[in-house]
Amino acid sequence: MAHGTHDTTVPGGSVAGLLLAAGGGRRLGGRPKALLTHRGRPLVEHAVRVLRTGGCDPVQVVLGAAAAEVRARAELTGCRLVENQGWPSGMGSSLRTGLAALDTAAPEASAALVLLVDQPRIGAEAVARLLDAHRRGAGLAAACYDGERGHPVLIARAHWPEVAASAAGDRGARAFLQTHRGELTLVECADIATPDDIDTPEDLTLLE
Repeated sequence: MAHGTHDTTVPGGSVAGLLLAAGGGRRLGGRPKALLTHRGRPLVEHAVRVLRTGGCDPVQVVLGAAAAEVRARAELTGCRLVENQGWPSGMGSSLRTGLAALDTAAPEASAALVLLVDQPRIGAEAVARLLDAHRRGAGLAAACYDGERGHPVLIARAHWPEVAASAAGDRGARAFLQTHRGELTLVECADIATPDDIDTPEDLTLLE
C-alpha cells in the first residue's frame, strides 16, 4: 500500500502498462498469439490500444515467439519492446522480464498494470477501473468476474521484486497474489468485460 503523502491523481507517478505477448500458441498449432488477427490487425495492437485508452503510460510489450515477425507486422510505435528469450518456459518468465525492464526504463511509474494479449474481451474500461482503485490507494488490485479473480492485475512498484521472485512456469503472479490476498483489492468487471482467453482453435471465435 502507498505510504506517506501521495498525489490524489496517481500515487507517486504514472501507471505503466505491461503487456505479456510472448506466447507461442502451442495449442493453436504454433500460431503466436500476438499475431492472431483481430478486426483486420494483429491482436497485439488491440491490447496496446486497450492499455493506452485505459490510461497507462508508458506501455511496454514483452515479446517472445516470432518476435521479429511481430516487430515487422504490428504497429507498435511508442511502445517499449522487450524480448523474453525464455518464453517457452511460460508466462512467469515474461512477467519477470517485463518488470525488470520497467524497473530501469520507467522510474516514474508507481505501479504496473499487467494485461495478457490473449484476452480480447477485456477492454479499456476494466483497465481504467483498476487505475482508479490505485488512485484511491490500492497497491495491489485485480479485476474480478462475478467475484473470481482474473486479469488485468495492478502491482505497485514496491511489490515488483517479490512478484518477480515468485513468478515461475505459467503461474505468473498467482502465488504472490495468494500470499497477499489480504492486501488485494478486487475490482468487479463482469459488467464490462469477459476474461475468456484464446488457447485452442475453438477459442478463436473470441476474435469475431
